[in-house]
Amino acid sequence: MQETDVIRSLAALAQEVRLRVFRALVVAGQEGLTPGGLSEQLGIAPNTLSFHLKELTHADLVSQERQGRNLIYRASFATMNDLLAYLTENCCQGAACLTDEATAACQC
Repeated sequence: MQETDVIRSLAALAQEVRLRVFRALVVAGQEGLTPGGLSEQLGIAPNTLSFHLKELTHADLVSQERQGRNLIYRASFATMNDLLAYLTENCCQGAACLTDEATAACQC
């Protein structure tokens, strides 16, 4: 991941509504959500949501797919993982950042 891509992704996520939208799409997984479902779930006006989805799409953090009359939005897990890898690339001077016990306790 290039530094400019990292900056674009972090800038997109550095806004409350976009962060909430992205997290909701991560929870939804590969099934994704329609704009109507997102709007209802998060209590965001459709026109506001549309603006924020455009910003997240521009940052390659979400993708959209047309299914009939509906648009389905999904989190881009590849971009998310690339961003996390970039941020932790040189973590802890090459040593494991988390102990085995801490990682085993993770329910993710």
